[in-house]
Amino acid sequence: MVTPMIKKDKSNEILRKQKLFFRTNRTLDIKLRLAYLKKLYKTIEKYEQEIFEALYKDFKKSTFEAFGSEVALIQEEIKYFLKNLPKLARPEKVKSSITSFPAKSYIYREPYGICLIIGPWNYPVQLIFEPLVGAIAAGNCAVLKPSELAAHTSAIVKIIVNEVFDEEYVSVIEGGADVTQVLLAEKFDHIFFTGSVKVGKIVYEAAAKNLTPCVLELGGKSPCIVDKDADIDLAARRIVWGKFLNGGQTCVAPDYLLPHKSVKKQLLNKILFYINKFYGDDPKLSPDYPRIINGRNFTRLKSFLSDGETLIGGEFEETDKYIAPTVLDNISWNDHVMQDEIFGPILPVMEYDDLEEVLNDIKDRPKPLALYYFSKNKKKQEKVLREVGFGGGCINDTLYQFGNPSIPVGGVGNSGIGKYHGKDSFYAFSNSKGIVKKSNKLDIPFRYPPYKGKLKLLRLIFKL
Repeated sequence: MVTPMIKKDKSNEILRKQKLFFRTNRTLDIKLRLAYLKKLYKTIEKYEQEIFEALYKDFKKSTFEAFGSEVALIQEEIKYFLKNLPKLARPEKVKSSITSFPAKSYIYREPYGICLIIGPWNYPVQLIFEPLVGAIAAGNCAVLKPSELAAHTSAIVKIIVNEVFDEEYVSVIEGGADVTQVLLAEKFDHIFFTGSVKVGKIVYEAAAKNLTPCVLELGGKSPCIVDKDADIDLAARRIVWGKFLNGGQTCVAPDYLLPHKSVKKQLLNKILFYINKFYGDDPKLSPDYPRIINGRNFTRLKSFLSDGETLIGGEFEETDKYIAPTVLDNISWNDHVMQDEIFGPILPVMEYDDLEEVLNDIKDRPKPLALYYFSKNKKKQEKVLREVGFGGGCINDTLYQFGNPSIPVGGVGNSGIGKYHGKDSFYAFSNSKGIVKKSNKLDIPFRYPPYKGKLKLLRLIFKL
């Protein structure tokens, strides 16, 4: 019972310091924000090799993948704000209502204050620093809680943050679920969480007690539809890459495959071909194939391997937390593997005959974080995009929506609340204040009582 109290005292002290620092108004200085973003960029660059080593220890992630899916995306986000922050931070002039004449109207965006950012284990560098970049760009202070499951990466995140920021500006608090509970009991001004739907509900409940605004990037079962007119070879190549990147431990990975029945056999043959081409006859020996984060997730994933018919993969080794890239055919909606997000290197396959029918099947389920559709038919592409609710996605590719700072990322419904990346991160960590600046030179008496005989004219004004 002593440890949580110590942690609570520590979190209280950090919040006290950050509140005092925030009230100095120093974070309102755009030059200060830009200076710290530049310093963060350079420090991440300085510790690049240590980041690569930490990710290898946590996942056996290759340097290429570590840079491309973690470091490079943070750098792109920082570069976006170095270029665009001065414009984003300026008051935005908007049209004034005729009823407020004479006046000018603006949107002022102010920082929330002290933000809690709870990072996930699957991309433990990218998904802690990208929201931090948005929080700093918007003028906030922040407390970071990296995932304890990626322990080596959590340690290097703390080293980088401590070198860039004073504790009163940005602080890292490490620990497990008990630390998260202590932090959630505090009164933050904003909470940003990336993780599972189950934990997201806990975070949302805690935020609701203090009416704290939050962004929740969750997950869900993201479908990948391959229509009969798709480029099958290209689709297979991009699906294999998107599914097995990071060992399948990607929130926006294709969770299950829905090929048109007329191209299913051809597509699966190509998928098996590219798994072998990318990772070799024995993926366990591939330097480019990561491992499962821990024993608990390994055991959960292993339980899916008995579903359907294994077309490739199915091999595993518990001591190495290795599960081979696996494709399961003859799967139904009722199978165990289809009941929750997989979050691993297992691809269940069904089929469809009618696009309308399969879209209804998807709409009958919680809205996913991502959706991928392969087709050359622009009319059908627009039909899918218009009729199905999901966070974001790609046409004729996978994952690439996540790497563009100009595209908002986030879920809808069970897959999340709120968006971030680029300007959407700035908005996510800002309170938008609507301001009307009235002139003192003219005061129209029409608006004041008594109102008798004025209704007709008021109706006419609103019709203008």
